[in-house]
Amino acid sequence: MAEFTVKDIQALRQETGAGMMDAKRALTESDGDFDAARKWLREHGLAKAAGRTDRDSSEGVVAIAVAGSTAGLVELKCETDFVAKSDSFAPFADELAEALANGGDDALAAFEDRVDDLKVRLKENISIGRTARLEAADGAIIGTYVHRQDGRGVNAVAVALSGGTDELAHDIAVHIAFTKPTAVTRDDVPAEEVAAERAALEDITRAEGKPEAAMGKIVDGRLSGWFAERVVLEQKYVKDEKQTIAKLLDAAGAELVAFAQIVVGS
Repeated sequence: MAEFTVKDIQALRQETGAGMMDAKRALTESDGDFDAARKWLREHGLAKAAGRTDRDSSEGVVAIAVAGSTAGLVELKCETDFVAKSDSFAPFADELAEALANGGDDALAAFEDRVDDLKVRLKENISIGRTARLEAADGAIIGTYVHRQDGRGVNAVAVALSGGTDELAHDIAVHIAFTKPTAVTRDDVPAEEVAAERAALEDITRAEGKPEAAMGKIVDGRLSGWFAERVVLEQKYVKDEKQTIAKLLDAAGAELVAFAQIVVGS
């Protein structure tokens, strides 16, 4: 016969987040062994959680950590903003980002059990989503920015500059957060995407009845506008649209080496 007290049940509930009847049953099934009861709850909770893996998990938080000249960005996904704003969720994302910055993707494997525990305790489809690790050369400046809504990070950016200042790196990160570029230079945009866009623009221009002799110039102009939406160096600086990011960097004697961005739910 299992021997345990009400205090044992309360302690198990507090540690695992289980309901009173579940905690009592776990202790009963485990003959009062607290560790075995915890394992029983986890195994049975994960069995239930398996049925939630196909549920939408477009909510969550993003976090950034910097270790030396390396930045780690992590998205921790869940189903509802209620869970995303809970006390334990964002701090866990911070831990994941720190582990990624320090140890790379392999370091995240050590957190699988804790992710499973969150699934059980919070009763949602929870997972580690997108990750990015920005490694810069020694001496480079790492700048970060996290845009927050209701106290949680929803849009995280890290940039690496050669030259410049910490303030400039932060300002570039803020710019990227709001413009969401996909490349540093035109050469970074996949060639197949450029070819597809050029072909589409040629079709549109012909359909408008533009003269064939002017076709190349018109398409090039429109393609430049398309690049400006995607290439950060060609974008107008959000704080001063009279200059591009390229001109801003040139004036500071700095170069944007790379950037990474993760936006919740995108």
